[in-house]
Amino acid sequence: MKVRVTQIDIARVAGVHNTTVSLALRNSRLIPDATRKRIQAIAVELGYSPDPVLQALAAYRNSRRPLLHANTIAYITDWETKWGWRDQPWHEKYFLGAQRKAAEIGYPIEHFWLGEAGMNQKRLSCMLLHRGITGAVLATHQMCGELSGIDWSRLSAVKIGCFPQVPALNQVTIDHGSVVNLPMQRLLSSGYKRVGFVMSRCWDDLFNQAWSKACFAEQYLLPAKERLPILHLGNSRYDLPSDNANQERSDDTRVFARWYRENRPEVILGLAPHVLTHIERLGLVVPRDVAYADLFLGNPGNELAGVRQNCERVGELAVEILAAQLQQNEFGVPAVATTTSVAGAWTDGASLPVAGLPLAGEMALAAAAIVKADLVA
Repeated sequence: MKVRVTQIDIARVAGVHNTTVSLALRNSRLIPDATRKRIQAIAVELGYSPDPVLQALAAYRNSRRPLLHANTIAYITDWETKWGWRDQPWHEKYFLGAQRKAAEIGYPIEHFWLGEAGMNQKRLSCMLLHRGITGAVLATHQMCGELSGIDWSRLSAVKIGCFPQVPALNQVTIDHGSVVNLPMQRLLSSGYKRVGFVMSRCWDDLFNQAWSKACFAEQYLLPAKERLPILHLGNSRYDLPSDNANQERSDDTRVFARWYRENRPEVILGLAPHVLTHIERLGLVVPRDVAYADLFLGNPGNELAGVRQNCERVGELAVEILAAQLQQNEFGVPAVATTTSVAGAWTDGASLPVAGLPLAGEMALAAAAIVKADLVA
C-alpha cells in the first residue's frame, strides 16, 4: 500500500515549518514568492496531493464558522451614470443576487462607480488598496472598455458577463446558447413548424453571434422548407449610432414586414425591444394571427411566454466563486480564465397557446397585403 505524502514530509525536505508549507500550498502572499515556488515544486516532486477527507472536514467547519472582520467586496460598475444600470432589470438582479449571497456568507459589499467625479482606474486601485479591499466583482461595464490600469496582482476578481474584455478574469454569465435552444425545442415539440427568429443585430454581435448560432443549430435538424431565415434588426455594435431613432424603428418595421410576408412564421421567437411593436404595426394580433415567445422576460406574468433569465443566480455565483478564490489566496489575472454559464427557465404565457397551433387567418393575410402596398408606395 502506497503511503500518502504529508505536509510534514514536505516540510522536512524543504527545511521549513509545517505552517510555512501549509501557507505556501495555499498560495499565501505571506510567503515570499521564491520560497513558495520552491515548496510547491518539492510537493510535486514528492507526489503530494491533499487529503480529500481533511479538505471536506475543513470546508464543513468553515461553513459553520461565522466570518469575523470580513473583507469588503467591491462591486465595480462603469455605466453611463452611477445608478442608471438599475433601470435594466437584469443588471439590477445581478446586484441583488450578489448582495444577498455576500450577506449570507458574511461579506459586506460596496458599490464603486468608475464614472465618479475625479475617479480613474489608477485611483480606484489605490483606493481599494488603502481600504484593504482584496475582492472585487466587475459588473455592468461599457462594451468597449478595458481595465488595464488596475493593479490586479493585489486583487481577486470575478466579472459578470463578457465586459470588460481586458483583463481575462473568471466570469459568470447567462448561457446564451441554451436560452435559444430551450424555447426552440419547446416550440418544435409542441407542433410548431415555422419558427421565426428575430433579434437585434447589436445583441447578437455583442456575444459573438451566440444567439443566432444556437438557432442555426436547431434549424439544422429541420426539413429545409421549415428553416426560416433569421431576421436581424437595427445596427451592429460596430456601426455608429444614429441620431434618428424614430426613422430607424420605421425602417425596421418595413424590413420586418417584408420578412414576415415572405416567410409566414407560425410563431416568432424574439429578442429585440420593438418586436411586439412591429407585429402590432402590421395589424397582427398575438396569438390569434401569430404566436410569440420572448427570449428575455423582464418580469414574467401571464401575458408573455418565454425564457426567464436567472440573473440573480448569476450574481450569487459570482460572489461564491470570488469567496472561494479569496479563501485560496488566488490573486491576479488567472493563467486560464474560466466561464460559468447559468441557464434560463421557461415560462408559459398567453402569447403562446399551450394546445393547438395559432392560425394565420384572413386578417393576417389582409394585414400583410396592406403592408405590401405601403412598401410599394
